[in-house]
Amino acid sequence: MKNRIVVSAVCVFDNAGRLLTVRKRGTAMFMHPGGKPEAGESAVQAAARELAEEVGIILDPSELQLMGVWIADAANEAATDIEATVFMAPGTWEAHPSAEIAEIRWLDLAGLGDGPGLPSDLAPLLTDHILPELARLA
Repeated sequence: MKNRIVVSAVCVFDNAGRLLTVRKRGTAMFMHPGGKPEAGESAVQAAARELAEEVGIILDPSELQLMGVWIADAANEAATDIEATVFMAPGTWEAHPSAEIAEIRWLDLAGLGDGPGLPSDLAPLLTDHILPELARLA
């Protein structure tokens, strides 16, 4: 049986319509900004806190829009699933790596296509669930 980690994550876009991804220090995979809720924190509160800590985007939790909850293979931990509650940040943003974030990368969704067009260093939550959902919403 796989371990399961509960996380919150946020889809953030810049003014060119690109999706923000982050790579945490000591890891190779890019994913959404986000992380584990602290004790007593709701999924949306965790999402807003992590967004501020990791990339300097300050939002009231009530502004985040729920996209859905998905289970995916954890990007950086073997034999582990994540249960991710994913939100969308309204508007467009600039982001700056801080806390444990080593690097940010903006993904041009229009230029990705499917399959071979996807970078190989994207977390399974992104490739298996979020990118198809964003394509469906477009």
